[in-house]
Amino acid sequence: MAVGAPGVIVRVDDGSGRPIQIAEQAAWSRPDHRLHAEDEFRMGSNTKTMMATLVLQLVGEGRLALTDPVEKWLPGQVPHGSAITLRMLLNHTSGLYDYTQDPELLPSILGKDPKPWTSEQLLAVGVRHDPVFAPGTAWAYSNTDYAAIGAVLEKATGRSPADLVRDRIARPLHLQHTYYPTDSTWRGRHAHGYEPDAAHMPPGVPAEARDYAGIPHDGHVNVSGNNPSWGGAAGAVVSTAQDWGRFSTALMSGRLLPAAQLAQMRTTVPVDPDQPDGPGYGLGIETATTPCGTVWAHDGGIPGYLSTNFTDSTGHRTASVLVSTEAFAETPAAFPDLFKAAKALQSATICAMFDKPTPTTLHAD
Repeated sequence: MAVGAPGVIVRVDDGSGRPIQIAEQAAWSRPDHRLHAEDEFRMGSNTKTMMATLVLQLVGEGRLALTDPVEKWLPGQVPHGSAITLRMLLNHTSGLYDYTQDPELLPSILGKDPKPWTSEQLLAVGVRHDPVFAPGTAWAYSNTDYAAIGAVLEKATGRSPADLVRDRIARPLHLQHTYYPTDSTWRGRHAHGYEPDAAHMPPGVPAEARDYAGIPHDGHVNVSGNNPSWGGAAGAVVSTAQDWGRFSTALMSGRLLPAAQLAQMRTTVPVDPDQPDGPGYGLGIETATTPCGTVWAHDGGIPGYLSTNFTDSTGHRTASVLVSTEAFAETPAAFPDLFKAAKALQSATICAMFDKPTPTTLHAD
């Protein structure tokens, strides 16, 4: 905790028996909440894995096709929508501008504007900007892709993403602490998330991103009560490390998707065109080769919460890491010690998942 993390949750299941669960927190945060490994937390962009699962379930049922153009489902809402397919949205090759980079979103991201956002509203913010490349010609991570996916899911099913997560994933898998919130309400015991207050934010953080709304506490702001609806289908889901491990196991073992659709999910494009054998992004999930083994994973950042979830190709082994602050991941150079420690912790967690020794010594606190 000496490097500035308010709290950390780690869960590792190497498939051999009882998972290892650890929760540690800074002393100053304990009066607010005693952190437990079973606490709910905001999953941020890990949400995308669930959204992709929902789309692929509908593909397996013949209700959607990965080759469907966006125009088919959202007529007139996406420029060049006839050239952008659902697959391009899911694997970030659409070229759509990322709506979270638009200044209109900043008050919501900082927690200063509690307004609710719909998928269509978030999509509209993204598409009012020029695309960053022609559809299908490159790769760039864009939350607008999943705002569009949320809108498509609603149009194709007549139901909200919240209902779809509940009925198609959480209830069948008995995930009692997994849900898609539409406001700031938590349903269970939850980890408290923090960001440094404006006076304690490091100099390298941009001026516009230094002042979060929330409850002041020991040089920090408790942002747990801020509305995450601006994350939408790109980042709003709440879960726990235990629930996510169960979800990952069900997904990779084929319980949630037919074999053909699971294969499509794991068909990747290079994240870096100069490294065709490097990290690859599939449909709502990415893969990378680490010193201890090949993982399928996603990470998620939303104010107060930075989490990464890992699994092997079978779902037999799973792991999760939560750090209860997120600004350090947006501007790593401003938080070098915390960023380095978080990366080391993730690496050590992956090796523990594969039941292998960590290649380098970890200094997490």
